[in-house]
Amino acid sequence: MIQRLLSLFVLLLLTVSVRAQQVADTARTPIRTIEVGNVDVLPEAIDTKSWLLTDQDIQTELEGAVQNLYNFKFDKAEKQFRSLRRRYPRHPMPYFLLGLSTWWKIIPTNLQTKQYDNIFYAYMDTAIVHGEKLYEADHKNYEACFFLAAAYGFAAHLHGERHEMMKAAIGGKRALEYLNKSQEANGLSPEFLFGQALVNYYAVWLGDNYTLLKPVLLFFPRGNRELGIQQLKTVAETGFYTGLEARYFLMKILMNEENKPAESIPVSRYLATNFPDNAYFQRFYALSCFNTRNFRECERVSRDILDKLNRGMPGYEAISGRYATYYLGWVMQNRYKDLAKAAEYYQRCIVFAESTGETNSFYYLDANLSLANFAAQSGDVKMAMRYYKVVNDKAERKSEMYQEARAYLSNNKRS
Repeated sequence: MIQRLLSLFVLLLLTVSVRAQQVADTARTPIRTIEVGNVDVLPEAIDTKSWLLTDQDIQTELEGAVQNLYNFKFDKAEKQFRSLRRRYPRHPMPYFLLGLSTWWKIIPTNLQTKQYDNIFYAYMDTAIVHGEKLYEADHKNYEACFFLAAAYGFAAHLHGERHEMMKAAIGGKRALEYLNKSQEANGLSPEFLFGQALVNYYAVWLGDNYTLLKPVLLFFPRGNRELGIQQLKTVAETGFYTGLEARYFLMKILMNEENKPAESIPVSRYLATNFPDNAYFQRFYALSCFNTRNFRECERVSRDILDKLNRGMPGYEAISGRYATYYLGWVMQNRYKDLAKAAEYYQRCIVFAESTGETNSFYYLDANLSLANFAAQSGDVKMAMRYYKVVNDKAERKSEMYQEARAYLSNNKRS
């Protein structure tokens, strides 16, 4: 619970902007239509000629690299990012993109793996060094502010996950400062709207769901939950560098925070279809299908996940295996009535969960409960008690799982 709060608070720090006023509803107007009242500097007053962020030739060049990054073809993506670095060795963009590629190697493990931490921090630190030099040379260089906010923000997020809260707080504060500055050029690019969208949403959502944070949130903008979602949709459609990140957040918000799995489905389907080798997108799409009872598609995607895991493809590891084997176990049990196959998948789910230490997860507990039920139905009391004991030890005391396990163990304690 505490870690969840800290992570959410760090997320807010990464994206918040004191100047993110209750702005005009930019989701209802084209992103590149700029109202003078919403910006502090008119577009023609800003020299953007040297900006790589808005350079159409650079975007054309990097389109394939961005696609490769999100499709987990990291070698191909990083080859192009390194080519950009050779031409622009003193610009933060190539280092940030290399850091972002490293970040997506960490995400499929639910940020558990630490094998990429050092290289990730090195890329983000280098992006910060070059970004700060650009900003010192020109305080109207909002492109530099964008990369500084992003690099500080991503690094702060990982520090938070590693329980390094002082580093996370310092990085979040600096990300906030540069986001404030970049808002002076609000509307010049859809990339700048991404942070505003997140703060509009989370400033309200955090207050609604975590009352302990309400005193802190008094220092931040009031936010607008619905506007935040609409802005994320706008960035998803128009952003080049942040467009896919916006879809990623939109997918999670609709499913987890808004509890709207049917609305999350088109987003997760888009990501899983267009980036079929992204393990995170695939397993989230499988989850979306499972929650909306599209079991045929859930089965197809889950089998694909296990196939790619067996082939050792990047990003396909135990967490993805836990998802896929649980869904297949459930499908075998409830659709095909094949309890032998179901038991096999549930057992594999348990092994995957234990290998990552996620033995309090629903999938782990329900897999044990299902195996306990199978054993009890076949009259194998000893085996049933073995699985029920796991549920009894791990499940929340008020849950139905716990009550069922406790009742069985009490009734068969002499066996």
